[in-house]
Amino acid sequence: MPVPPWSPQLGPERRRRDLDRLRTQHFDVVVVGGGVVGAGAALDAVTRGLSVALVEARDLAAGTSSRSSKLFHGGLRYLEMFEFGLVREALRERELMLSRLCPHLARPVSFLYPLTRPLIERPYVGAGLALYDTMGGSRSVPRHRHLRRSGARRLVPALKRDTLVGGIRYYDGLVDDARHTLAVARTAAAHGAVVLTSTEVVDVLRHAEDDAGNEDGAGDGASGDRVTGVRVRDLEAPDEPAFDVHGTVVISATGVWSDELQAMAGATPSFTVRASKGVHLLVPRARIDADSGMILRTATSVLFVIPWKDHWIVGTTDTDWHLDLAEPAATATDIRYLLDQVNRVLTVPLTTDDIEGVYAGLRPLLARAHTGGRHPSRVSREHAVARPVPGLVVVAGGKYTTYRVMGADAVDAAAVDLPEPIPPSCTERIPLVGADGFPALRNQAAQLAADWDLPVGTVRHLLHRYGSELHQVLTPAVDDRSLLMPLPGAEHYLCAEVRFAAVAEGALHVDDVLLRRTRIAMETGHRGADSAVAVAGLMGDVLGWDTERRAAEVAAVLDRVAAERASQQQLTDAAADGIRRTAPDAERSAGTLAGDRV
Repeated sequence: MPVPPWSPQLGPERRRRDLDRLRTQHFDVVVVGGGVVGAGAALDAVTRGLSVALVEARDLAAGTSSRSSKLFHGGLRYLEMFEFGLVREALRERELMLSRLCPHLARPVSFLYPLTRPLIERPYVGAGLALYDTMGGSRSVPRHRHLRRSGARRLVPALKRDTLVGGIRYYDGLVDDARHTLAVARTAAAHGAVVLTSTEVVDVLRHAEDDAGNEDGAGDGASGDRVTGVRVRDLEAPDEPAFDVHGTVVISATGVWSDELQAMAGATPSFTVRASKGVHLLVPRARIDADSGMILRTATSVLFVIPWKDHWIVGTTDTDWHLDLAEPAATATDIRYLLDQVNRVLTVPLTTDDIEGVYAGLRPLLARAHTGGRHPSRVSREHAVARPVPGLVVVAGGKYTTYRVMGADAVDAAAVDLPEPIPPSCTERIPLVGADGFPALRNQAAQLAADWDLPVGTVRHLLHRYGSELHQVLTPAVDDRSLLMPLPGAEHYLCAEVRFAAVAEGALHVDDVLLRRTRIAMETGHRGADSAVAVAGLMGDVLGWDTERRAAEVAAVLDRVAAERASQQQLTDAAADGIRRTAPDAERSAGTLAGDRV
């Protein structure tokens, strides 16, 4: 049965149809960038009644949006910078995510703030957390609570006694960033947006305008040019020529690539983006004896210890990055820094042998003249929206939590170039795919487990990843019970989840599943290598891969894992980057089979 035009399914048939639409339709808005801000802008625009296409060169959330600290948070440290408006805005968004927009993907998470100085620190931090509890209309998380030293150590026995005089427990929101970004994009697709990955922008289309605003042939990048679309190339069909996608407005939500797209458009940038590398480690839950996460002060920033399934996430670093933007590399120096910082407070120190996962991402920080040479951690996370030339809107900066506001602001700015007035944003009332009916399903977990003959823990795992799409994930197992088996090398994931990733979630490569549809690549010591063959088989059955293509996909995973491990033994960014680049990304590996990429 054909997939209806307004459906969240991003499978092979939908991709073929959306490519046809991309070639033939004129869109009101073309969004470049499939991270959370681009997906948010696409959802905002399409729910205002605009025709929308989103194009992404790699995969949804392939960059920053799959490599964050996995938090919806207000930014507690920004209170110290007196950025109250930014914190209030972020806390309001946190509340929307937890209560209305994606309660299946987000949940409250506890943190201990250890107090290290008697008398003066408790009232100071307590006053900040009192503000944090009340700003933004928070109702979905408990309020902060003061603890004596004994209470703090009961909550986190792993802490050295002499590292604290007491503590304060507070809450934020935990989220799987990659799955959340995917849900935002699929919700946009469900409302009629074209959403296409492996679709690379190779040029920006421009036409010169006369003083009356009439188009007058092809432009040359001068200030009088108007952007009228983009030229793209389908990386899944490298032998086919690039083609033009026409739009009234192009919104660039390309994060750390923002400067590149503005240059492609011949625009003088209103701001530039500064890439700051953040590295996180995953260690087994048993290695830190604690019933709460922690937030720790460092010399330059803060360090989080975040509960994540059977692991702790320890991060992050905050250093300038000037090398490959697609795959920033973690170094042995980064890893040593994180271990040294967390070991300052732990009774049983962590070692490199405890590390099961490492990931690195780039924060797109605004670099204006007033930031000067300040350390990246002192640069505000406030976002900016600019219209450097008619028909082009650029949005950058900000933080993951405020993606929805950034998307709405970008569409508001795009309205200047649209022929008719547009309604105000309504995305604060649009639940994401999987959110509808989630509370009832959560209460029915035991019965669902009995119905599907699965452990209750497995059903809860599925509900917090798919919400009300649970039955769509599991229904194919009615005819093929093997889909209910755990995936080799990743016992917490079912084979049915891999099939669903290819059928409905737009996964085109094995690493799309290992890195983003699941988190196998960061949660397992083998980093996805032991699961690659099984994933290639399940995906290949859906996507029609032959034996050669399946082998190439597995080889790409093994190359990635080897390059990651080797790069993380290097002491400098340059050395690590040189090794990390030796592993081609999945799109390039697939393209090599079909023809050379330009």
